[in-house]
Amino acid sequence: MSRGTVSRFLNGGHYVSPAARRSVESAIRKTGYVVNRHARSLSTGRSDSVAFLLTEPQEKFFEDPNFNILLRGCTEHLARHDIPLLLMLAASDDDRRRLTRYITTGHVDGVLLVSSHSGDPVAAELRDAGIPLVACGKPMGLGTTVSYVAADDREGARDMVRHLLGTGRRRIGMITGPLDLPGGTDRLAGYREVLAEAGVPHAPELVAEGDYTRSGGERAARRLLECAPDMEAVFVASDLMAQGVVNALQQSGRSVPDDIAVGGFDDSPAATSVSPALTTVRQPFDRISAEMVRMLLAQIAGEDTAGVILPTELVVRDSA
Repeated sequence: MSRGTVSRFLNGGHYVSPAARRSVESAIRKTGYVVNRHARSLSTGRSDSVAFLLTEPQEKFFEDPNFNILLRGCTEHLARHDIPLLLMLAASDDDRRRLTRYITTGHVDGVLLVSSHSGDPVAAELRDAGIPLVACGKPMGLGTTVSYVAADDREGARDMVRHLLGTGRRRIGMITGPLDLPGGTDRLAGYREVLAEAGVPHAPELVAEGDYTRSGGERAARRLLECAPDMEAVFVASDLMAQGVVNALQQSGRSVPDDIAVGGFDDSPAATSVSPALTTVRQPFDRISAEMVRMLLAQIAGEDTAGVILPTELVVRDSA
């Protein structure tokens, strides 16, 4: 067996016959060989690692289960390629500058970018530096210049509002996500579209902006109850916020769903850790993670990638 055959196998298995592959695998098992990543990085100019860059405060990472689900999924899919994932949190402008400098000086081969807010320069800076980059959600203001993987937020919202209308409710409120994130704007757009199609008049007092936190959901629910005490249902743009909404409604003496029906979004663990369990919109987190990793590895290998939008699913439980 030639040295070139072994090298090709260790560097991705391209142009290696099945018989040669089996021979190399057998030799690796017998010798206990482990790739020296430092030596490989010197010869290839690559770090053989990827960054998971979350542009949110540390406390949000620990509170919001969606981030942990995405991190775990990306870690598992990269592990199949023997590539470690580095978690990076950028909560401030200083953090962003420091991490952007670290990334663009070759310490990682590519970036999985999560929660990129409108006006955040990180995505554009990494793109302009030629760093392989895939965003979770379509980065606002960057068009098709950055590859992304997203759930179909607008259609998921449409499904939820149609469901709430189908229960006989007409005064349907909404607690949005942050409107500088694509999920926030797209879910609000879906809500408005379905109400307009159903002939329900636009009611600004029935919409409150939230921040994807449990406490933010509670505050927004109290604002809605003050402005629209006759509200019959509320679509909440995340399950974590919906937990807070259910708590605020129950504290106000409202029964869920008898007095006010509640619909969430994500189908995260938060959906089933509240009583009543949430009717929600399921995001395909594992598929999102898998597609993000697939697209990033393709970019690192020199291929062009674009945007992928994945379907959501309405999950009916007890809250609506």
